[in-house]
Amino acid sequence: MKSKDLRNVVLLKYENGDRPSKIFHDLAGAISLRTIWRWIKMIKDTGAIDLSTPPGRTRTARTTGNIKKVKQRIMRRKRSSGRKIARDLAVSQTSVRRILHEDLGLFPYKIIKEPAITEIQKEQRMKFVNWVKNNFNNDDIKRWLFSDEKLFDFDGVYNVQNDRIWAANRQEADAKGGIKKKHKFPTKVMVWLGACRNGLTTPVILDNGTVNHEKYIEQVLPVALKCGNEMMGSD
Repeated sequence: MKSKDLRNVVLLKYENGDRPSKIFHDLAGAISLRTIWRWIKMIKDTGAIDLSTPPGRTRTARTTGNIKKVKQRIMRRKRSSGRKIARDLAVSQTSVRRILHEDLGLFPYKIIKEPAITEIQKEQRMKFVNWVKNNFNNDDIKRWLFSDEKLFDFDGVYNVQNDRIWAANRQEADAKGGIKKKHKFPTKVMVWLGACRNGLTTPVILDNGTVNHEKYIEQVLPVALKCGNEMMGSD
């Protein structure tokens, strides 16, 4: 049943003396009891059910003008925050969030880091992928050992977004470990690790400066050979 038909039914039944609860029951929940009460109030006030204007108070923040301003701001400054937009438009942050989500259908996304590779490098990688796909099967790949190196410093890392100290004030938070100290030139070590289908190799810590081919042959390859034979066999 369309909205216009429902309004006509409610108007007719009310004029016949039916109470809102009976109208709601007869319509089997097609519209809410609250809507029926609102329509009956319209009938009492104007003699008809007029839905030309939306119910509720007039918008003061999520106006067409503000929606347009927010859209233009986002198009002009792609990294604008909701807090700054709310301050510039002199509206609440809640109103700005509703404009962004409900009126413009936008959601915040974090910037993603990815390797800065050229189109030539992408093409070379695709050629390598196709070469592997055409020349090796799943059994062959199960016997592959993948490895990588990573540089670590003794200062460690922490997540600015998620790491929190719960305390009554800043001083108490600092006393509980709320300060992360960073050295200007922290001590760094290079760590090598291999991985295959059956597990991980023993990590190799290379702490004597830059890793060259001599150190790689002397320190890394023996570990790779030993662990690879243990996990995948020596044949």
